[in-house]
Amino acid sequence: MKIAVFVSGRGSNLQAIINSGELRNLIEIKAVISDKLDCPAFEIARSHSIPTYIIGSPRSEHLLKAGNERLISYNELSDLLIQFNVELIVLAGFLKLIPDFIIKRYKFRIINIHPALLPSFGGKGMYGINVHKAVFDSSAKVSGPTVHFVDETFDTGKIIAQRCVDISDVSSPEEIAERVLKLEHEILPFVIKKIAEGKVIIEGGRVVVV
Repeated sequence: MKIAVFVSGRGSNLQAIINSGELRNLIEIKAVISDKLDCPAFEIARSHSIPTYIIGSPRSEHLLKAGNERLISYNELSDLLIQFNVELIVLAGFLKLIPDFIIKRYKFRIINIHPALLPSFGGKGMYGINVHKAVFDSSAKVSGPTVHFVDETFDTGKIIAQRCVDISDVSSPEEIAERVLKLEHEILPFVIKKIAEGKVIIEGGRVVVV
């Protein structure tokens, strides 16, 4: 299965996908795409000879160094995904909302990992440490990552899988982040594997992993 991975940060989930032995013969990462000119995850992509692209405006073009990432628009991105025969889009810490026309074209073929147990602690602005601060301030006793299908709004698509971790003894949002991240690195490759094997289905409006 050919996939594209969208990132905005350091790319630890991208690395987890690459490191997964169970995915090695199941998937091929055709492109890593970011909204950031200096995305740290690009270093991971380069080290594995994966093409990298930046979604941006022509005004940003002068900031790119020759031979580095190619700057593309969302329309060009859509063409690129078709050119690469991408079958699954994985948002692994990507902070921008995907345009509706791409959502419609790839319905139930775009997944996102969120660092909390949706439908709680989701929505616009709820990413990274912001999520863990909200969880900490709520005095929740458990947290964990959610992998869900992507629809037209932030964090509202159907849930595919979740994992829980006890956070009743934590003393900071950073502790929550550390515990949840470990589970992110397990659950995202797991879901990708299940999708590649055709074992994620929708029955009666609910997502079922078989």
